[in-house]
Parts: sequence; structure tokens; C-alpha cells
Amino acid sequence: MERIGFIGLGVMEKPISKNLLRAGYELVIYCRNLATANELRQLGAEIANSPSEVASRTDAIITMLPDSPEVKEVVLGERGVIGGAKPGSLVVDMSSIAPLVSREISAELSARAIRMLDAPVSGGEPKAIDGTLAIMVGGDRGDFEAMLPLFKCMASSAVHVGTIGAGNVAKLANQVIVATNIAAVSEALVLATKAGVDPTLVYDAIKGGLAGSTVLNAKAPLIMTRNFKPRFRIKLHIKDMSNILRTGHAIGVPLP
Repeated sequence: MERIGFIGLGVMEKPISKNLLRAGYELVIYCRNLATANELRQLGAEIANSPSEVASRTDAIITMLPDSPEVKEVVLGERGVIGGAKPGSLVVDMSSIAPLVSREISAELSARAIRMLDAPVSGGEPKAIDGTLAIMVGGDRGDFEAMLPLFKCMASSAVHVGTIGAGNVAKLANQVIVATNIAAVSEALVLATKAGVDPTLVYDAIKGGLAGSTVLNAKAPLIMTRNFKPRFRIKLHIKDMSNILRTGHAIGVPLP
């Protein structure tokens, strides 16, 4: 699959698209941000006027959108992917959404002989830029294998974790751990500071032990230098937490 559709193109999606273009893929994109669209056009991307047009011009369509309603609208709505996709096409939704919604969308696509993978990512903008994201994928294993060369242009890790929806289950598990780690790092460094101990030295002392983590290594240096530039929209973080709680309630899992 050398000709790929891409719908989204936000903070993480733009660097991912650039990596795909550098790897030699032809991209047909739909993006409401004209500056982003023009930047990618200059790098060789083709611009479409709707998700349906993207789908009609490609055999594999990547979507990367904020939440479940946006994915349903772009894939199943008026002028959506489902209206332009050919039978046998593959939709790869790289959004972080509720697993049950992934399954609902997949069922509607399947009725039109359109395949789907759910393939959310972890790593944030820095890893999107350098192509070292982690991708967790649900869906048919054959479809996963077909997309693996493309995933390797975006990520250092791409793992097939089960049937459709399993990718987003893995992402929810990821977000439980990340969110808890961020809160714990913040509280621990405040504790050290208020106790009169240099938090930089505390970080140096604990990072090589059991408390060490990717989150600690990513966030502690920013805290030390008072660099609080936003890197992820808080409403999307809350969205992830809400999806975790909804999924937990639906299957009877306590998430204190």
C-alpha cells in the first residue's frame, strides 16, 4: 500500500504525515487547517475536499481524531469515509476512543466489505516527530501484517493485541499508568521540595531504581527547569480518563 489517505493532521498527525512522505508513501489528506494542508502539499501530499474523497482515491485510510464522536462523523457521517471507500479498503483508526465505539464503527464498515483496524498510539509529539511511537493494534492479524511496514515508519513498536477494539483497550491501560505516574511524579517532587531537599538530586537518586520510569524521565526535567509549556490538551486527557471509567463500569472493573 503505497498510496495512503490521512484524515486529522493535528499536533501529532502532522509529523507522522511528514514521516510517511519521507518514507516514500503518497498521501491524500483531508485537513481543515489550511496552513497545515499547504505545508504538507509543499512536501508532496495531495489535498482532498472531504473524507469521502480521501477514501475514493486510496485503498488504506488513516484517521487520527480527538474522540469517538469525531471518528463516527468522519467515517460514517455525511461525506464520510464509508461513502467513498471501495469494497476491500482498509480503515486504520489511530484515534484514542472507546473500544465499544471502535467495534460499532467496524461493524458498519464490515457491512460494506470495508476492513478496519483500531491502532491508537502512545508517545506524544516528540515521539511522533522522531518516529518512535508505540502503536497498539486491534483487528485482523493479516491486516495488521499488511500495515506493519507503514507502522514502522511511525513507531519503534507496533504490537497486535487482539480483535477490533483491543487496540483501544491497550491504550486505556496505557493511560491509566501514564496518568497515575504523572500525578505521582508531581506529588513526590513537591514533597521533596517542601521538605527542603533539592528535587533535582532526588530525581538523580531515584531514577535508576524501582521508581524510574519513562514518565519520570520525560516530566521531571521539565519540572526542574520550570518548563510548563503545554504538550497535550487537558480536555483530551480528561477524555481518556472518561473512556477508562466508562469502559471499567461497562465490564465491572473497579478503577479507584
